[in-house]
This record gives sequence, C-alpha cells and structure tokens, in this order.
Amino acid sequence: QVQLVESGGGLVQAGGSLRLSCAASGSIFSGYSMGWFRQTPGKQRQLVAIFTSGGSTNYADSVKGRFTISRDNEKSTVYLQMNSLKPEDTGIYYCRFALGYRDYWGQGTQVTVSS
Repeated sequence: QVQLVESGGGLVQAGGSLRLSCAASGSIFSGYSMGWFRQTPGKQRQLVAIFTSGGSTNYADSVKGRFTISRDNEKSTVYLQMNSLKPEDTGIYYCRFALGYRDYWGQGTQVTVSS
C-alpha cells in the first residue's frame, strides 16, 4: 500500500510562487507515473503536470513556462514549483502515483491565488 502526503499549499498573491511537495510512503516501483492534478468547484480534476512512466514530462498548456515538476527518487517525493501564479491557478492540488492497476492519490492541498 502506498500513501501520498502533500504539503506546501497556501494563500499567495498573483505573481507569487509556491512549491508543492508530495511524499510517498510504501513500495514505489520504477515505472510509476507521478503527477499533479487540480480540481476546482464543479469541475473534474485536470492534469497540471506529470512525469510519465517513461520519465518524460507533460504540462497543461495553461501552466507551461510557469510550473515545473521535479522529483527526488531517493526520497520518493515529487514537487511542483509554481511561479507567476494567477488567480485561475486556484484550486485543490492532488498528486497521483499510478502504475497499472495501482492508482494512488494524495489528500489534496489548497492553493489560493488572490488578485
């Protein structure tokens, strides 16, 4: 069983920065995809950034050039550096580790960007 614990959310003014962390405990195998998703009221969770199972990165168009996903394999932790934040980046951010039928989500961390 894998547990994911997110941290780093908060309230920030537009133009500011935050770094989210997602620490995994349990058995993490190579080949997991590791990503960040955002959910806003009335909408489904949407992909923000991801390491694919092959190790490449993908970003939502709305965050390209502003957000960077990174990871520390030794710590089983994935990060999301968010710069030049905009009010539309507001939402609950969830990390997700997935490999085949193994699909784990964190509890979410709130990010609020004020204008």
